[in-house]
Amino acid sequence: MNIKHITELLLLAKEQPTQRMVVVNGVDNHSLEAAEHARKLGIVEVIVTGDKKRIETSCEQLGIEAANFQIIEACSEDESALEAVKLIQAGKADLVMKGLISTDKYMRAILNKQFSLVDPGGLLTHVTLIDNKSYHKLLIVTDVAIIPYPSLKQKEIMVRYLIQVARKLGIRQPKVALIAPTEQVIESIPACVDAAKLKQMAVEGQFPGAFVDGPMALDVAIDQESAAIKQMNSETAGDADCLLFPNIDAGNVFYKTNAKLCQAEQAAVVVGAKVPVVLSSRGDRTQTKLNSIALAALMSH
Repeated sequence: MNIKHITELLLLAKEQPTQRMVVVNGVDNHSLEAAEHARKLGIVEVIVTGDKKRIETSCEQLGIEAANFQIIEACSEDESALEAVKLIQAGKADLVMKGLISTDKYMRAILNKQFSLVDPGGLLTHVTLIDNKSYHKLLIVTDVAIIPYPSLKQKEIMVRYLIQVARKLGIRQPKVALIAPTEQVIESIPACVDAAKLKQMAVEGQFPGAFVDGPMALDVAIDQESAAIKQMNSETAGDADCLLFPNIDAGNVFYKTNAKLCQAEQAAVVVGAKVPVVLSSRGDRTQTKLNSIALAALMSH
């Protein structure tokens, strides 16, 4: 199944074996509501860490049976995160989701070397699905949230993650566009130089089964008319599945423009740990969190 819209993501996740998800400090209504929706769809079984009374109160407000969740008592954000990573280390959870906890505390627990959730030298990066009605299929983009200015080596790893996610969505030969301000290799612009090096790696066969091309301006990557006008002879130009942004400045602006001005449906997951990590924002809609749970569940197989 080649997924072209977020709604299909939920359908595909439902077809997979049910995964075990732990919600870190899941005392807030948005996280519990999304978790319950995912549970009802058969995507996940839900474990929640945090203050049991607060969790039960939130469930009552939402009309959810607290007995639907396995609740693990924790007195603070730090303890909630600690209990969650212990479950993952013990093989008792397949994915983890951020509840009402600061991102710093959440990520610090995942990166805690004591629990070995990230291999030495491993790279955590944020991958987002964007369903914009103005584009003819899903876009898979990175990184909009974690790595500010990735090195060439980090970009190589990020390309591999994009390809991995794309294949989980049924895209057999993903088309990856290496985004830069121009298609010219201008030595003074690192995005152009790095893209040219990554493209050469692709030519040498380092990204088998995928089309990786750049440097490529955004309009050329996603607009067939622009690609034709610029006479781009590329499988990727005008039809990209994946966008690798050169830095968080470009990626984050693209992400928020889609969310706020285009009302695009989205899903996001952090990859690179031993289990998929849902890093939702407090401002994310329940539907976005549900989409992200579905994506994480797919990635955990």
